[in-house]
Amino acid sequence: MSKLKFPIVPLRGITVFPNMIISFPVGRQQSLDALEAAGKKDDIVFAVMQKDASVDDPHEDDLYEIGTVAKIKQVLKMPGNLTHVIIEGISRGRLENILVCDDCIYGEVSQVEYKDDNDYTENIPMQALMRLASDSFDQYLKLNSRTPQNEAMVNIVSPKVPGQLADIIATGVMVPAEQKQMLLNCIDPIERLGDAINILDREIKILKLKAELEEKVKSRVEENQREYYLREQMKVIQEELGDKDGIQALADGYKRLAQEKKLPDYARDIVIKEADRLSKMSVSAPEANIIRSYVEHILELPWVEKSEEIFDINESQKILEADHYGLEKVKERILEYLAVMQNTRENSATIICLAGPPGVGKTSIAKSIAKATGRKYVRMSLGGVKDESEIRGHRRTYLGAMSGRIINAVKQAKTINPLVLLDEVDKLSVSMNGDPSAALLEVLDSEQNNTFRDHYLDMPYDLSKILFICTANDVSKIPTPLKDRMEIISLSSYTLDEKVNIGMKHLYPKQLKANGLKKSQLKIDEKAIAFIIEGYTREAGVRGLERAIAKLCRKAVKVIVSGEKKSIKITEMNVEKYLGNVIVKHLAANDKPQTGVVRGLAWTAAGGETLQVEVSTMKGTGKFEITGNMGDVMKESAKAAITYIRSEAYKINIHDDFYKDTDIHIHIPEGAVPKDGPSAGITMATAIVSALTGAAVRNDVAMTGEITIRGNILAIGGLKEKVIAAKQAGIKKVIVPFDNKRDLSEIPDSIKEGMKFVFAKEMDEVFNNAIVEGENIWR
Repeated sequence: MSKLKFPIVPLRGITVFPNMIISFPVGRQQSLDALEAAGKKDDIVFAVMQKDASVDDPHEDDLYEIGTVAKIKQVLKMPGNLTHVIIEGISRGRLENILVCDDCIYGEVSQVEYKDDNDYTENIPMQALMRLASDSFDQYLKLNSRTPQNEAMVNIVSPKVPGQLADIIATGVMVPAEQKQMLLNCIDPIERLGDAINILDREIKILKLKAELEEKVKSRVEENQREYYLREQMKVIQEELGDKDGIQALADGYKRLAQEKKLPDYARDIVIKEADRLSKMSVSAPEANIIRSYVEHILELPWVEKSEEIFDINESQKILEADHYGLEKVKERILEYLAVMQNTRENSATIICLAGPPGVGKTSIAKSIAKATGRKYVRMSLGGVKDESEIRGHRRTYLGAMSGRIINAVKQAKTINPLVLLDEVDKLSVSMNGDPSAALLEVLDSEQNNTFRDHYLDMPYDLSKILFICTANDVSKIPTPLKDRMEIISLSSYTLDEKVNIGMKHLYPKQLKANGLKKSQLKIDEKAIAFIIEGYTREAGVRGLERAIAKLCRKAVKVIVSGEKKSIKITEMNVEKYLGNVIVKHLAANDKPQTGVVRGLAWTAAGGETLQVEVSTMKGTGKFEITGNMGDVMKESAKAAITYIRSEAYKINIHDDFYKDTDIHIHIPEGAVPKDGPSAGITMATAIVSALTGAAVRNDVAMTGEITIRGNILAIGGLKEKVIAAKQAGIKKVIVPFDNKRDLSEIPDSIKEGMKFVFAKEMDEVFNNAIVEGENIWR
């Protein structure tokens, strides 16, 4: 096969077909040199597409093998030193080799055109295929508005052979250059025409889907335009009738409600003013919705609506007794509070704060007070609130503004005299958005709250008729200015007897009803309740007990519904069968006296606990180590104990230089549990003295108290909880500070029974009562 030599014009993203006339810009010097060389000879070039359009200096491997021999029709010099060339494809060619002659790149090209001399006029299958291709191309042109339809169809009429028809289709169809190159590479005309039809079918499907999407978008836009046109027409008609946007009726309705409701004059004036503003606005105006929300919020608030209060101290006492077991002093103080209200017919200026561990009945007491006084009950949780706007509300200038929790609570109650429970007031926190506790000062101050101003309402609102009650777990975390406005009523931990009574009289019937059981179907005796309390709960309240009883009820329901049994009786012996193994292990008293081991008493949010302080001494260099996840206050207590022992070493049977040649290690087991507070001071001092002297400490003694460096013992808190914990651990003697003697009367006799209490002022008394008799620690 003969080879011809032509200047090469590399193309980027363009495929030239035989009989195709195309114009494109030429900028690379290599292409300009090819045009110049062809112009000097016969204006024939070899146009071939690059495989990668980003290559600026293509070599043989960068070019496709099949290209098109083309004739230069015209070279146009454009402004800005730009060149455009118009070429016409002649025939396909195969690039065999590349040569460089006279600074121009030539290609040795062999002809690959398929010689098709057949007459297809009588070939019916071929005529059908060509007609299918023509019809498909015609449909494509009609769907694709970017193709010059008339010119392409003029060209499609002339070809009589399938190869030319396929090339014309490839020229007119808008597909990536790589797909066109695939058609150029196909030498067989019938195969090429089939590939062209496949490409057309795919493009027609895409164009139809695109047309459908465009039609949907167009119809949607037209519908919006139609709606806008109708709204504008309606606006004009309503303006002619004097009722713009139909909003006048809404504004008039607000005015009528403002007159009908017993609003203060300032509130009524604001509603009327805002309604007038609203009537002059379009209903679609953004501010219209803001005004509507604001006005409706004012109208929905109670301004004079009140619950009929009940002033019957005897009925109140019955309600408190029925709802709560124990808590005698708490109930007595609440009845005093209600008696004053009954006598004065006004809210007391005192704000009650019920403080105590979780689950001891703070929230339920507030509900009982609401029930006893006939007030609506609204609970407002303050745990985690750190933004002042949560209390006072947001100013209306902010997007999405709303009133604060106080106003929302009144709106929820629909009366001006509800009981509002401010739950977990000790968990308020301060942030960059303000201090919510400061906002509560005005709310709880009886001298100021009759003109409370919420930022959203921006008008005075009377909170003086509301009965506020607060709850807290840790009083020390309540901000001092807020605490000054409250009377703290402490709810201490329940004793075992109280928990058993609450479980039998309240929780057991409640859970039977909740699970649809009759008392005959599930029986639980008191010993089982006591076993559950000691073996499955570690708490000051009764929430864990209620969950355990609920679990028993669910087990019973399953057994009864499945038909296994008709009734179940829970006793101390079979509790573990239904609740699993005991999960709470109370630290029992040691079997025998030990050296350097002393039992201490601690208070936690979940009630009292016993803790074991261990001290070991070793010969060393006076190193002092504390372990057991102790807090800073407890570490300082340990240091104070060491200082006291050093100062009293001359009295105690310890050599004077023990702090130089003896290493002391204090450890409190359960290192994963954080521990802190000063009340373990005397416990650590006793353990250190025991370890240094070798004298054993009684195993039935527990102690609590803060130590000073002079050996004095200071008072502690949470004595009741600590004594309860000592009772559970089997402790017989408890050493407490002398100043806590007055607190002993608050502890039930059932707890104190069988226990001896030693009230110590100085450490000498602690040592004498804690060290085993017969062992002397004094010189």
